[in-house]
Amino acid sequence: MTAKKTGPLRGLRVLEMTGLGPCPFAGMLLADLGADVVRVDRSSTAAQPLGLPTDHDVISRGKRSVVIDLKHPRGTEAALALCRSADVLIEGFRPGVMERLGLGPEPVLAQNPALVYGRLTGWGQTGPLAQRAGHDINYLAISGTLHAIGERDRPPTVPLNLIADYAGGSMFLVSGVLAALYEAHRSGKGQVVDAAMVDGAAVLSAMFHGLLAVGAWNDQRQSNLLDGGCYFYRAYQTKDQQSIAVGPLEAKFFQELITLLGPEAAGLSQADRTRWPEYEAKLEALIATKTRDEWAELFAASDACVAPVLSLREAQQHPYNTAREVFQTQFGITQPSPAPRFERTAANITPPPAALGADTREVLLDWGLAEPTIEQLVAAGAVG
Repeated sequence: MTAKKTGPLRGLRVLEMTGLGPCPFAGMLLADLGADVVRVDRSSTAAQPLGLPTDHDVISRGKRSVVIDLKHPRGTEAALALCRSADVLIEGFRPGVMERLGLGPEPVLAQNPALVYGRLTGWGQTGPLAQRAGHDINYLAISGTLHAIGERDRPPTVPLNLIADYAGGSMFLVSGVLAALYEAHRSGKGQVVDAAMVDGAAVLSAMFHGLLAVGAWNDQRQSNLLDGGCYFYRAYQTKDQQSIAVGPLEAKFFQELITLLGPEAAGLSQADRTRWPEYEAKLEALIATKTRDEWAELFAASDACVAPVLSLREAQQHPYNTAREVFQTQFGITQPSPAPRFERTAANITPPPAALGADTREVLLDWGLAEPTIEQLVAAGAVG
């Protein structure tokens, strides 16, 4: 399997301690870029999150699976042996869980001083909420980001679990791990990377804090340029109850929008903010006269910054996405292609999501355990 991997991280060995959501997504990103990611599963992990069958668990793509009983003394021994051969370990448990398993940073880095130990939690390894449960929506709430999303006179809108879990968590964990690997290449020393979803969600809002500080951002939902408060930067419903996204912020793009809308759009302006509600009502009525696809065709060759709002299934078939191969079908599932793209070391999706423990023997051998040791671990019930 490893020989078939491509991408700039080919040859990098990553140990992923199985968990939910953000940590496995970070593992998928590293696997997409060519790393040999080994998922350490527990035998009790038969039930997948959200009832998702193992072979459809897209964020497990590109990884191998070993089953280790981490509560068995020899299971800890096996995991530490894998750590000796790893370049990176990533885990997403509450603070203290890995320590109780005998796999905290101290014993692991004692075995492998150059290893990068990536830790991903919602609240971070320290602080008054470190031991509290939480989910994306809670981390967004505390970071201030959730407050800024949605309609003015309604509760905030939940933006899936993309911002805190994946953007603020997984992506920051990956960037932190890669930065620590770069430093370890110079120093020969690994270190712990503490990635907290609250931290990441806060960093993502950096620009808005700058605007807030100079009075250029109103701390009320739907009253700013980028939060739906601006009538030329929002989604509108079309005649067929679909939507188009309108976003010509720059004057020349706005003028192109007005030109293509025709005489009915006469009088619309970016100036005089006090009249924006009036202009919004006019544009809303105008857009409701055509279907989404009629508007999409009209604006297809323009710089008016108008795009159809597509469903997940529609996005898979859109001409832009098919031309650029934004999605690809692998092991019977249409899914996003790896990103970003590389000129020489193209990333690929391989292998398909592994069944629980499918690669235990192969990985243990590849990562340096002797055959007799593996047989002893199997016989003791420490691995499966």
